[in-house]
Amino acid sequence: MIVIKKLTLQTLVLSVLVLISFGAHAQGTTGAGDTARYVKVEGSERVDPQTVMAYLKINPGERYTREDLNAALKNLYDTGLFADVTLRQVGDTLVVQVQENPLINRIAFEGNKRIDDEDLETEISSRSRSVLSRSTVKADVDRIKTLYRRKGRFSVIVEPMVIQLDQNRVNLVFEITEGAVSEIRSIKFVGNEQFSDGKLRDVIRSEESRWYKFLSTDDRYDPDRMGYDQELLRRFYLQKGYVDFNIVSAVAELAPDDDAFYVVFTVDEGQRYKVGEVNVQASAIEDADPETLLSASELKTGEWYDAEKMDESIKGIEDILGDMQYAFVDVRPRLDRDRANQTVNVTYAVNPTRRVYVERIDIHGNVRTIDKVIRRELELAEGDPFNKSKLGESESEIRDLGYFEDVTIRPKRGSNPDQTIIDVGVTEQSTGEISIGAGFSTQDGPLADLRIRERNLLGKGQDLLFATTLAGERFEFDISFTEPYFLDRDLQAGVDLFHVTRDLQDTSSYDQQRSGGSLRMGYPLSDDLYQTLRYTLEQNKIDNVGTTASFFVQQQAGTRTTSSVSQRLVYDKRDSKLAPTEGYYTWFDTELAGLGGDVNYVSGKLGGTVYYPITKSTTFSLLGELGNIAAWGNSDEVNISDRYFLGGNNLRGFEVAGVGPRDTATNDSLGGNTFYRASAEVTFPFGLENDYGILGHAFSDMGSLWNTDSNGATVADDGTLRASVGVGMSWRSPFGPIRLDFATPVLEENYDEDEVFRFSFGTRF
Repeated sequence: MIVIKKLTLQTLVLSVLVLISFGAHAQGTTGAGDTARYVKVEGSERVDPQTVMAYLKINPGERYTREDLNAALKNLYDTGLFADVTLRQVGDTLVVQVQENPLINRIAFEGNKRIDDEDLETEISSRSRSVLSRSTVKADVDRIKTLYRRKGRFSVIVEPMVIQLDQNRVNLVFEITEGAVSEIRSIKFVGNEQFSDGKLRDVIRSEESRWYKFLSTDDRYDPDRMGYDQELLRRFYLQKGYVDFNIVSAVAELAPDDDAFYVVFTVDEGQRYKVGEVNVQASAIEDADPETLLSASELKTGEWYDAEKMDESIKGIEDILGDMQYAFVDVRPRLDRDRANQTVNVTYAVNPTRRVYVERIDIHGNVRTIDKVIRRELELAEGDPFNKSKLGESESEIRDLGYFEDVTIRPKRGSNPDQTIIDVGVTEQSTGEISIGAGFSTQDGPLADLRIRERNLLGKGQDLLFATTLAGERFEFDISFTEPYFLDRDLQAGVDLFHVTRDLQDTSSYDQQRSGGSLRMGYPLSDDLYQTLRYTLEQNKIDNVGTTASFFVQQQAGTRTTSSVSQRLVYDKRDSKLAPTEGYYTWFDTELAGLGGDVNYVSGKLGGTVYYPITKSTTFSLLGELGNIAAWGNSDEVNISDRYFLGGNNLRGFEVAGVGPRDTATNDSLGGNTFYRASAEVTFPFGLENDYGILGHAFSDMGSLWNTDSNGATVADDGTLRASVGVGMSWRSPFGPIRLDFATPVLEENYDEDEVFRFSFGTRF
């Protein structure tokens, strides 16, 4: 027969009463100072009797008291192995009668829709094939409730059920009634005189529930988030100069229907202070110039006090001293309030420290990546003077490798006061990709691709890529290998093989096929200046030229071989190569074709991008680029396949190849030899959680393309300025990156091809 029991609070209380009664029973059946010649264990099946004896701590022949028996009972119950324990004296034998707790056969959850079984099972402590413990089950119930409350479901009910099976086994079932989401119905503030409730609501993370916030969870009550809200309020007031600000209370009251909360913050704003005198006390460090250290202070006399500027000032002073070999400098700010004048004097006190050198470098967390790959990115080596700036640069370089999910570098005290250990901790992430992709773009139409790549081959930092793309108007096949430290030097070497076919009938009435390969080598000229040299050999074929195509396109039909050398010079001062928000990036490209083959040209391009952070989450970027290509030697003109084309991604608001020289009789784009372009863009959050990865963009593009070798009465070729303005949205969706742009030309020629809407979507699975 199957018996079902509910593990309720009453059951737990009854267990405690039973324990007390067992203690009383033991006291009633034994007298103080009894002796047991023998100890006998009865009822144990899975638990070895010697284990019971070990917890009993009463050995045969020993004298024991009532306190010893009580302690023995407590020890046995605390193991969680037994549901019942009885101690009794039978003649000269102490009999220990135990009833073992049942084994859990399996664990099940019922009624849970918002949290999967797998997620719940990983959070609880009870496990299949383990002993059932009432205290553990109670803790599991509390844990499940906590998980649901974090999702805003405070009316959740969790009831554990035990289903008795044979052989002292049970099934443990958690019956869950999830209840409704407990949203935040209102957020109010008491005591705020300088800032309105609306302003303070913008400061905190929690939000009042509204129908249009269905993508956000911030309108659900979360006590942890409410604690974070208090910290956000404190930071906000301290940034505004309210040094004495205090949160008197933060109360969340549950509505009678248990489906909503009313949140009230009571604050004491206090006075607002301006900065008085600003000083640095660094007498403990003889060679530290107070004026130099003071230059790092963001706080200026007469300005409103700002706690964020205070933190930046401390970091700036620590960075200056860190570059002077003081690895463990301690800067403590001291604030002296003058309440009468509402000013606060700031003193940066620098505590004593010593110059240090790097004793050794410890690297951990790299299971697959060999130490050498990480160590060669470090700006410091054993025996070098400590330098904090180089430490920060090293962390950025390792992070930019893309091999690690997280990178932390911090100095630790060495074996002597003047030595430090550089501790490098990394968390590896997957660097291999085997993916099939599908998507759509305005330029290429529907597309599918196969991509196999390993960016950290054998843990040596080598990059191997095999990729093929099949699109409506393009087929591409690539193989690439890169050795980042060729011959164990800071010398990047690589080889590329490619085959590309493109359908350009819509833009220029021909098809193009390119096949070839290249050898490349790159090396740094300085910390931020990098040069890449490349030799390329390729065969370029233009065919399927229609009879209605432009006469100038028909002249380009045929197969040509290009042998060229090129170089690229890059100066990179961005704060990050992966997601830059500050700094700039410039490039200078040159190429010479004609070292063999039957194509002769020389080209050059110069460009740059600057990034400027408007706020912590909003970035302004400005791009500019210009270029020119010219034929030389036996070539009279630059082939159409080597010319520049403008439009699409590089000049939004216009179609691909929609700007520049054009045969107006056939509407074929002919490409140009000279171009310039510029783009200004602001990237900002879309007002949703960062986890969604949705960003907004506002941009303006401008540029021009002219100077074609193809002359004739029907060719329109001028260098007038084209410009467009637009907005866009990008989303790192679970299906791949999605980008939508709406742009409209504001300056154009009547023969240009416009494109108001541009869309791209892709995914890999």
